Amino acid sequence: MSLDNSSSVLTNRTFPNEGMVPMNLYEIHRIAAPELVYVDRIVTPMFYLIGLIGNPLSAKIWLSAKVRRSNSSAIYLGAIAIVDMVFLLLHVWMELLSAWGINTFNIPVLCKVYMVLQMTLQYLAPLLILGFTFERFIAVCFPFYKERYCTVRKAVICVNILTTVALVFGHFQAYFVEYSKIEGVCNIVVNMMDFYKVWTWISEMLIFLVVPLTVLVFNMLVIIEIRRINKFSSPFGKESGRGVNQTSTITLLSVSFYLICTLLPATIVYAMQLSIEAGDHTTPPSEWSKDVTWSSYLTYYHIRKIVEEICLSNYACYVFIYYITSGYFREEVQRIWCFSLLCSSKDVHGEKTNGSCPTMINEKGQTVMLDEQKTVNHV
Repeated sequence: MSLDNSSSVLTNRTFPNEGMVPMNLYEIHRIAAPELVYVDRIVTPMFYLIGLIGNPLSAKIWLSAKVRRSNSSAIYLGAIAIVDMVFLLLHVWMELLSAWGINTFNIPVLCKVYMVLQMTLQYLAPLLILGFTFERFIAVCFPFYKERYCTVRKAVICVNILTTVALVFGHFQAYFVEYSKIEGVCNIVVNMMDFYKVWTWISEMLIFLVVPLTVLVFNMLVIIEIRRINKFSSPFGKESGRGVNQTSTITLLSVSFYLICTLLPATIVYAMQLSIEAGDHTTPPSEWSKDVTWSSYLTYYHIRKIVEEICLSNYACYVFIYYITSGYFREEVQRIWCFSLLCSSKDVHGEKTNGSCPTMINEKGQTVMLDEQKTVNHV
């Protein structure tokens, strides 16, 4: 959700400082709430560090030839890792502007391109999670259709379709924003303000409320079905069920629930801003805390910044979920780190060492060895 942009409560308004020089919204917030600047300068870079290491690592593992040729869910997870990595790289530009006052994308044309890309990526991430959640729903609840619909080829097609949908939603930003020479920032076109508000409300409620709730419904149906299968299978032993890949399902359910926990608070905060009133624009930002109306706005702004950081973790922290819930992912991470620490897969005589062959958890809960010729059928 576009919470990292300036609040729509103050959109297209300039405020004088003590020298009566108009300031943009980023400068205003740095003066009115200086303590939050340190949150941006300390907490946000931590997520950048995690995400810019974890996302490429996740993409490398999920999109490796060994995994992607037989695992449709890995296509979605790899795509999500790439989207999250690119989003964080773009978010750095926004952070340099809002927290450090460094002018980045605020120039004609680039202003529009940046906003289109940023919003497209924000739309795409939850859509991809909806994609693999629906696929997992089919695999668990309608296993006879799994071979028909849950294939790598159809996963690639679905990712391309979802990317197109996100781009269609995101390209509207090119019509809504323009570079303001007076404020020196990218702002909403004045005569597009009414349409912008309606479109933003509809699109963001659809992507950031309806999609997570739909994901939640599918997840609950999957959990109910798994419990039913386990209850039916327990008298006959673990091997009597439908062969549901529980390791894979737990990983995907965890990712889906994390999306819900991070996006729904952002949606609530976004809805709240429509009821937040701005105070007298002639009041200097340094005096806002003494004004009743502006104090209410600052309270909202503090809450919003906290939610922003929670929401940002959605683009950085999936690597921890993969590592905790997926045995294969853990083995691959350990193998990659081992290789990076000069732990060769062969000894000096050219023979494989004991730790060279990764393992994974099969459908029966057993640890099995993998070699380069075997395909991976599990997340």
